[in-house]
Amino acid sequence: MRSSNALQRFASGIDPLVRLLIAAIVLATLVPVTARYRPIAETVSNGAIFVLFLLNGLRLPRAEVLRGVAHMRLLVPLALWSFAAMSLTGLALAEAGSALLLPPTLALGLLFLGALPSTVQSATAYSSLAGGNVAVSVVAAAFLNILGVFLSAPLFSLLAGSEGAALDLAALERIALILLLPFLIGQLAQGRAGHLVREHRRLTTWMDRLAIAIAVYVAFSGAVEQGLWQLVSLTDWAAMLLLVCVFLAVGFGGAWLLGGWLRLNRGDRIAFLFAGAQKSIALGAPLAAVLFPPAVAGLLLLPVLAYHLLQLVISAPIASRLAALPRRPAA
Repeated sequence: MRSSNALQRFASGIDPLVRLLIAAIVLATLVPVTARYRPIAETVSNGAIFVLFLLNGLRLPRAEVLRGVAHMRLLVPLALWSFAAMSLTGLALAEAGSALLLPPTLALGLLFLGALPSTVQSATAYSSLAGGNVAVSVVAAAFLNILGVFLSAPLFSLLAGSEGAALDLAALERIALILLLPFLIGQLAQGRAGHLVREHRRLTTWMDRLAIAIAVYVAFSGAVEQGLWQLVSLTDWAAMLLLVCVFLAVGFGGAWLLGGWLRLNRGDRIAFLFAGAQKSIALGAPLAAVLFPPAVAGLLLLPVLAYHLLQLVISAPIASRLAALPRRPAA
């Protein structure tokens, strides 16, 4: 009885999105979408992604975004760190993965991870727990996600070269129709429909999570059908997790040191840390689904999923530690 209660407490402490992602991976392993039904599944996934970005457009207040853009002393270095430095780190780790004989697509997933923007919800939540500047955190994460819609795919394609997704006209059309168009519609409709997202925050949050889980399920189904679990050996898993841990150390350590070098105040430095170190599965899964066939997308997303889970695991003690530190009086 006690062990059952302990297990329930442990499960309830896991982030709901992580639980959904694990469920999607297990379901894809046991009951993958077969080739016969894959076009239907991809249509459902694309529809869910459209709704996800429509809700994001409705959710992110234009006024906050415009106010935050004025904080260029933080936002410009943050964008350069998140997209330039982290992408180059991802490229270096992808090369290391190739040297460790990881499957090419799995190694490429480390570069894909580096090109992604920050999370919004968890970066803001942990910044708040750590005593950071929550307003700056919201704007910074939103700013990075808006840039990510435009920058992540071309940056990944540029650095990956012939191994990446070719950004031809068809790929750009898919990005525009499934990611950009709904986001812009949401921004334009904010005045009339934005209150619906605010009034039904719990429902829209679950719609977000389900859209991401559907994209992961469809991607992993294709990968499972192509022999995902046979392609990735235990040695490959160990090497990938080692490289993801290196990525986490660079992400969190580098973002904290850069915030100090920029002489940001304590609140802004904490916001910089979590926005600069975390990576978004909320953009990663839809973008992989748009750019790649499911068999490729599933393998490519493994490092992203591992990073996402581990960043949540280590962010909690980091936030608690920062919150417990004595605050220096203002100069």
